[in-house]
Amino acid sequence: MSQPSTSASKCVLLVADHLSAGLAVNAAAVLSLSLGDRVEGLIGPEVKDADGHAHAGITLLPVPVLRAGAERIARVAARAADEEDVVVVGFTDTAQGCRTYDEYTDRMGGIPTADLTYVGLGLFGPRKPVNRLTGDLPLLR
Repeated sequence: MSQPSTSASKCVLLVADHLSAGLAVNAAAVLSLSLGDRVEGLIGPEVKDADGHAHAGITLLPVPVLRAGAERIARVAARAADEEDVVVVGFTDTAQGCRTYDEYTDRMGGIPTADLTYVGLGLFGPRKPVNRLTGDLPLLR
């Protein structure tokens, strides 16, 4: 995918509304890291302050964190998968419950897609389809 345009692209995170604050923050952090890895140019270059000290680049786009029930997140994930230009990163309760990546890989291999429970979802793509998928969801507060 090409470099994001702040006017043409949108990035959002969905977090399950049943999660505690700590687990919701964990889900948002994991999704953010995964989107930052998958979307080239989502993170800006480092910047220098007035004293010349370098600071790591941050996202070029706002990233609203929205809340929804697990079933709604699963429906958005399924619909988003049909959107050609939308990058979708899912985060399941299986992933959140694992302590190592090996454990995650092993456990996921035994779970059919239909049986996955999403606790979070990250979306990046053109503004219109992302808004269509998430525009009616409230912010996580």
